[in-house]
Formats: sequence, structure tokens, C-alpha cells
Amino acid sequence: MSTLTGATALPDGTLVRGRGRSQPVPEGPEPQFGLYLGSPERRRFSRRPVWLPTWPAEWLDWPDFRTPRDDVHAAARIVATYERARNGERVEIACLGGTGRTGTVVACMAILAGHPADDALAWVRAHYRPHAVETPGQKRWILKFPTLIA
Repeated sequence: MSTLTGATALPDGTLVRGRGRSQPVPEGPEPQFGLYLGSPERRRFSRRPVWLPTWPAEWLDWPDFRTPRDDVHAAARIVATYERARNGERVEIACLGGTGRTGTVVACMAILAGHPADDALAWVRAHYRPHAVETPGQKRWILKFPTLIA
């Protein structure tokens, strides 16, 4: 099976692609599933067209620079999306810029892949993006994640 362009290998070898929805979709095979953080609605005062995936996807209510509005639901959906990737599906995770919220989810998936929660921030910055996870609240959410899935 072909992999997604720009995919990151999690500690257990599972591949996921993180990206920003504000950038064009990379060349190559399409995702088989996407987990999108934010809202599919047009932002007020934005002239940009609304981008919607043409593949199966789910949206989490997760405001920019914040944490999910429903922690338990978000954690469950992150686990389910990780399982899809672990089972070989081409999975994409994206927020608008691909750094804060997406980095937070990739860090949580690293935890699911066996990486220690207290080092997940360093891991995601070393393997996904150097500035991944943008706010103190997002950093705390990564540490809280294991308690949400227990």
C-alpha cells in the first residue's frame, strides 16, 4: 500500500500525515480517512474558499490555539483514528496551520504508540514540526491525554 506524502512515523512505525488545511493537499495518494480540528464552516471575515475533504473524515470541535471543547470525545476520536492508521489506512490529521492542534494530536498518537507522555512534546517537535504544540493549554492537554483514555 502506498503511503501519504509527508507522513510521520510514530514510535511504533504507524504512519500519519499532519498538515495545515491552509496549504494545498500534497501530491500522491489521498488519505483514506481524515481527522480535522476546528470547523468545516467558513471563518467570518475570510475570503478563502472553504476546503472540504473528498474522502471519509471527521471534524472535532477544537478552536484555534485552544484545546478541544469536549475532552473525552476528542480523546476517543484520536484513539479511533490512531487505530485506523495502525491498521494500515492512510490517515491525515489537520487544523488550519498544521502546528498547534495538529501537533497536539500527533503527540497524543505518539503516546498511543508507546512513547512516554512526559516526553511526547519533545518527540513531536523532533519528528513532526519543531514548533508543534503552540500553547501552554495544549501542552497540558498532552499530559492529560492518558487519563482521558484510561
